[in-house]
Amino acid sequence: MGDTFDQFTTQAKFADEAALLERLKGQAELSESDRTQISARAAKLVRRIRTEAKPTLMEHFLAEYGLSTQEGVALMCLAEAMLRVPDAETIDALIEDKIAPSDWGKHMGTASSSMVNASTWALMLTGRVLEDEKPGMAGVLRGAVRRLGEPVIRAAVSRAMKEMGRQFVLGETIENALSRAKKLEDRGYTYSYDMLGEAARTARDAKRYAKDYADAIAAIAKVCKDRPVAENPGISVKLSALHPRYEVAKEERAMAEIVPVLKDLAKAAKAGNMGLNIDAEEQDRLVISLKIIKEVLSDPELAGWDGFGVVVQAYGKRASLVIDWLGALAEKLDRKIMVRLVKGAYWDTEMKLAQVEGLPDFPLFTTKAATDVSYLANARKLFSYTDRIYPQFATHNAHSVAAILEMAEGRPYEFQRLHGMGERLHEIVHREEGTRCRIYAPVGAHRDLLAYLVRRLLENGANSSFVHQIVDEDVAPETIAEDPFVQLENAERSAMLKLPSEVFAESRENSTGFDLTDEGTLARIDAARNVSIPDAGPLVAGEATGHPSTLLHGVSRLRRGVRFSLIVFYRPRS
Repeated sequence: MGDTFDQFTTQAKFADEAALLERLKGQAELSESDRTQISARAAKLVRRIRTEAKPTLMEHFLAEYGLSTQEGVALMCLAEAMLRVPDAETIDALIEDKIAPSDWGKHMGTASSSMVNASTWALMLTGRVLEDEKPGMAGVLRGAVRRLGEPVIRAAVSRAMKEMGRQFVLGETIENALSRAKKLEDRGYTYSYDMLGEAARTARDAKRYAKDYADAIAAIAKVCKDRPVAENPGISVKLSALHPRYEVAKEERAMAEIVPVLKDLAKAAKAGNMGLNIDAEEQDRLVISLKIIKEVLSDPELAGWDGFGVVVQAYGKRASLVIDWLGALAEKLDRKIMVRLVKGAYWDTEMKLAQVEGLPDFPLFTTKAATDVSYLANARKLFSYTDRIYPQFATHNAHSVAAILEMAEGRPYEFQRLHGMGERLHEIVHREEGTRCRIYAPVGAHRDLLAYLVRRLLENGANSSFVHQIVDEDVAPETIAEDPFVQLENAERSAMLKLPSEVFAESRENSTGFDLTDEGTLARIDAARNVSIPDAGPLVAGEATGHPSTLLHGVSRLRRGVRFSLIVFYRPRS
C-alpha cells in the first residue's frame, strides 16, 4: 500500500459520511462501558482544571469574545488584517468599521480577568469616539476628538494585537525561543518549533523559508542530547513554504524542486538527533504531499533515523487510509516514523470551497462530534502500528486526552499542545500520569503571526470548542466531557451546512464541478478532450474544400492551477 496512491481517489475523498462513520465506530473498539468510563474521567479533569489553576489570558479572552459574538468576530477580522494594511488612513477606516458598530459595553465587568476588562474599557471608549457624528456642538467636538484620537487608537489596537500574539509565539528568533523553552524543559516537557511564515509566493520566499528552517535545525541541534529522538526537541516544516507552486497542476516541477530541499533538511535533522515533522495542509494537496514524503523517506541516507514525522488530520475522510499507507511505507522501508494526529485547522475554508466548486460532497466531516469520533478511531489505529509508528496526539480536549489514556495500555506515545493553550489540562496529566508532552511553539516576527493566529482563534473561538467552554462555569463538566459517539447519535447535520449540490436548493441545483486535484478525474477530462474528428467542417450549405484551416480565435482560462483552452478554427469555403 505504501507504494501506490490508488486508494486516495475522489470516491474516498468525498466518501459518504454516515457509512464511513459506521466503520470508524467499529475501528475505535470502545464499548459502551469504556465510553462511560472515559467521559467520567474527562469530567473529573474538567473539574480539576477549573478549581486548581487560573485560566490563561487567551482562554479568558476566548470566553468573553468568542466567535458567537459580534464583538468577537470584529476582533478576529481586525487581528487578521491589522498588520497587513499598507497605510495609516486605511487602518483608521478598518478600526472604525470593526470597532464602532459593536456593543462593547455589555462585556464591561463580566470577564474574570482584569486585563480583559481593561481591554473592554478601551474598546468601549474607542467605539464611542468613533461613532457617527451628530449635529451641533457635541458632534463638532466628537469629530475633533476622532481626528485627534485616531493615531492613538491605531497604536493602541496594534499594540493589543501584538500582545495577543505573544501568547502564541515563543520567540521572535529561534535563539529567543530556545531560551524561553528551558523553564518547561526542566520540568520534563519538550518542543516542536514552527518557523512562522505562510505559503511561499515567490522563489525568493521559498529560498528564505528553507534557510530559516536550516538555521533553526542548526540551532536546535545544539541543545539536543544523546538520547532517543522522541526526548529531544524537533521542528515542523510546511511544504507550501518550500515552493511557490506546490500544487497538483505543477506536480512534476514541485516534486523536482521540493524533494532535494526537504532531503537536505531531513539529513540535517538526522545529524542533529531531532525530529522533523511535515505539517498537513489542504486536502487538495494530500496526495502530492505523500508522494514527496515517500521520495524523501526512501533515501538510504535516512536509514536508522526515527525522527521523520508526518501530521495526519482526523477531520479528513481519508485520515485512516493515510495512517495505513504510512504504516505500510515504514514497513517496506524498514523504518520507524512519527505520526502527529491532529483534528485540523482549515475546516471553514475547505467546506466553503467544496460548495463554491460544486464538488460531489465535502472532503471533511461536517460536525465536531464526527471529527472527535474519527480522532479516537485513528488513535486506536496508531496504537496498532507502534512497532513502526510513534504516535503523537495533539489535543486540548479533556475527553480526547482521557480516551488516549484508556487506550494506551503501556504503549509508547506522547501528547502535544499549542504554546499558550491547554496548559492546565496537560500539566495535570503530565504530572500525575507521567506522560510525555511536546509543545508546538511558533517562532517568528509579528508580521508573520496573524494568519497563524487567526487559524488558532477560529479553531478555539467557537462556542462549542473545549477551550471556549472550559472557563464558562455555566457549562457543566459532564456537558463538556460528553461522549462524541452519543453526540453523533443525537445530532443531525446542520441545516446551515448544505451539500455543494444543494447550495441553491431554493432556486436551482448547483452546477457540478470537478476535483481538479484528482489524477483519475484529470485523466477522464483529458480523454474527453482528446476526440478525433476525421473530417470536421462548417455546418453550412455547400461542400467543404480541402483548404487549410485558419485560426480565428482562442480563449484560455486558468482554473485552480489547471489551464483549459477553447480554440475556434475557420475553414473557408471554395
